[in-house]
Amino acid sequence: MQSALKGRSKELVQGASLVAISDLMAQSGVAFGTSGARGLVLAMTDAVCFAYTAAFLQHMAAVGEFAPGTPVALAGDLRASTPRILAACMAAITAQGGQPIFCGFVPAPAVALHAFTQGIPSLMVTGSHIPDDRNGIKFNRVAGEVLKPDEAGIRAQRVLLPDGLFDAKGALLSPPSLPEPLDVTAAYVRRYTEFLRPAALQGLRVGVYQHSAVGRDVLVTLLQALGAEVLPLGRSASFVPVDTEAVRAEDVLLARQWAAQHQLDAIVSTDGDSDRPLMADEHGEWLRGDVLGILCARYLGAQCVVTPVSSNTALEKSGWFARTSRTRIGSPYVIEGMQAALVQSPSNSGSGVCGYEANGGFLLATPVVVAGRVLAALPTRDAALPMLATLASARSQCCTVSALQATLPTCYTCSDRIQNFPTALSQQHLAGLQKGTRQQQNAALEALFAAVSGAVSGVDTTDGLRVTFVNQEIIHLRPSGNAPELRCYTEAATLLRAGEINKLALAVLASWREA
Repeated sequence: MQSALKGRSKELVQGASLVAISDLMAQSGVAFGTSGARGLVLAMTDAVCFAYTAAFLQHMAAVGEFAPGTPVALAGDLRASTPRILAACMAAITAQGGQPIFCGFVPAPAVALHAFTQGIPSLMVTGSHIPDDRNGIKFNRVAGEVLKPDEAGIRAQRVLLPDGLFDAKGALLSPPSLPEPLDVTAAYVRRYTEFLRPAALQGLRVGVYQHSAVGRDVLVTLLQALGAEVLPLGRSASFVPVDTEAVRAEDVLLARQWAAQHQLDAIVSTDGDSDRPLMADEHGEWLRGDVLGILCARYLGAQCVVTPVSSNTALEKSGWFARTSRTRIGSPYVIEGMQAALVQSPSNSGSGVCGYEANGGFLLATPVVVAGRVLAALPTRDAALPMLATLASARSQCCTVSALQATLPTCYTCSDRIQNFPTALSQQHLAGLQKGTRQQQNAALEALFAAVSGAVSGVDTTDGLRVTFVNQEIIHLRPSGNAPELRCYTEAATLLRAGEINKLALAVLASWREA
């Protein structure tokens, strides 16, 4: 059928080919990362995307969340490859007996909100922040994202690909047309306009860096509905890979220029599928996503906050929350952590359990009440809530965004990555640093980073290798789960120092590729 469906991954069945998803993953290179199935666009043929979607629905059937006739919501981002992949997913839904409900090109949390409300499965075609030559499919169960056990269930599936459906290269011979979309953004906007008072942002002048984010117009609508004066900026017809954890140098410069030129109180933006926030203060300085997470959790009156090990330690140092919990990196782990918090502390089941990632994506496990207004749970990454909550908090306290940030303990983080760095090479070197006794490990780490941060005081291997030094600086190394990148997260007492040690650490790590 095509190169990705050769050998033992394909068995001939009457009128169809039986494909093992585990084999297809290995052969196509399209595999699960921390945010769904992702791969090169060339590898994500119609046949591969069809097979993945069929496997997802077969797993949903096995857990009692799908049957013939069940509606399945789907939406996508603004990448050039997204419409084609959406058509392949629609074809798979139809072949499985489901009813595809096309929701258009909308934010990932908007389609998730609709599907959770309706109690139906859903999927989002998106590569999030990664370059346009890649894409992905994010799957949701009827009440939340697929978690790691679900990924195993999907990998275990064997799916039928009907003969005559694809050409020799795996392209659909008759791809379905995308119908007029169901409007799911109106409910997403109401979620926040009904939670925040109508004039919550009145008097604020906010720039919206639109680039190619799928939620760029929704953000404008939300801010205007809450009383802000909005200035759209930087709209792009081609896809721009904005990474909220590794902001591009040109975006750093743009934000500063826009803030000064237009006298803005803040600038807001998102990644490609608008589930990760990017927000700058009145000076055009981008806030870290984990800082937004802390400020949002405080505004919501959260009792328990769950976040990955890579997030800013100001969370604990602030003393604002009754309980905090650290997890591996990725929304599935944050969700599992929130679920565990609810089991361990049933008193929290009524309100106040939330989570966020270092990239800023905010997850709400329980309803919350602020000033008598209720915000329902939404246990998937959302970009709008942390930015709106931060703006509303600054507005209500009559202070600037930078002044609000200054209420946090003085811990600053920075993250960047080395692109096109083979994952196997990253894993090889990180494993080498964890050999031997603790004393030998510390000696190896100090040989690598002594000139950067000095002596080692502790190591955390929850996800990657997170090294704390005697001077309380942190260097955290981790291969990306979504692309061939080696990520470096750093923390220090000043923003300048956090950025400095990040650059120094990356310079050291670059030698690994040359070895």
